[in-house]
Amino acid sequence: MKKLAVVLFIAFLVCGFAFGQRAAPVKIGVAVPTADHGWTGGIGWYADDAVKEIRKAVGNQVQFRVVHSANATQQVSDVENLATWGMNFLVILPHESAPLTAPVKRLHDRGVKVIVVDRGLTDTSFGYVNLAGDNAGLGRYSGQWLARTMKAEGLTTYVAMGGMPVVIDTERMNAFFTEMNKESSLRNLLGGNRYEFANWSVQDGLRIMETFLQRYPQIDAVFCQDDDVLTGVYQAIKESGRRDIKILLGGAGSKVAYKYIIDGDPLVRATTLYNPIMIRDAIWYAADVATGKKSDAFHTASSPLSVVIPSGIVDKGNVRQYYNAKSVF
Repeated sequence: MKKLAVVLFIAFLVCGFAFGQRAAPVKIGVAVPTADHGWTGGIGWYADDAVKEIRKAVGNQVQFRVVHSANATQQVSDVENLATWGMNFLVILPHESAPLTAPVKRLHDRGVKVIVVDRGLTDTSFGYVNLAGDNAGLGRYSGQWLARTMKAEGLTTYVAMGGMPVVIDTERMNAFFTEMNKESSLRNLLGGNRYEFANWSVQDGLRIMETFLQRYPQIDAVFCQDDDVLTGVYQAIKESGRRDIKILLGGAGSKVAYKYIIDGDPLVRATTLYNPIMIRDAIWYAADVATGKKSDAFHTASSPLSVVIPSGIVDKGNVRQYYNAKSVF
């Protein structure tokens, strides 16, 4: 009896020790901007959606906190609060690279594994994953598709709108014009490689297109780089009653543009990928590292690991694989 009691007592201690040593859940903090246009709204929506999806898949192995910040100053504060919470991973789409770089670097030095989405940090001397879209690819595929389609249909004149005067916009537009300029029959009505900044805004797309419609009596095609801008441009064209415009090409990949394509709208036949679903890929990347499915070797590297999500054309042949009616963008 005494031997049995001793065995039970030891078993109790062993089980208690094992229970007490159960691994604590990994904490993943996610920091994204609040919605200032459709694409960032999509980023926030897909971030929240990814967390729900991963929780169902991995259960209590991973905990999440998602913060939506209105500006860079708030995002720095929100990231510091995530650090106080005790996060092991940070997935961040910086409002601005420069002010977030030093705070993120300090977290990295304290052991937090970092995945930066879309725009990289200004310091590339430490190890993190930079998961980004293909800005040059967006411009290149847009130019190739539009030049090919215009030439096939005997169209010659076009106007173009970009986003804001920032690096990614320049990359997109330079690549676009490189492709368009290969076809000598095509003429930019603004001259050379000129275009208007539409600030990735529905309202600015509407306003600029109204100006173009007043200025140019014949426009065959419009490239507006962003599907929010496309929405405003589309409205301006419809309200004007003009029938000369045959092609309207946007970019980024919104459900509004996808629905036009699905419905067979003659104006919107394609758009170019720069999908906000990339934030889901980044959060899954962190979860896969946390659960041992991916390596964490990037953390100790001396420079970032670059992972580029390819761009491409979405048209009637593949649009349904991208369309998500529930998404806000």
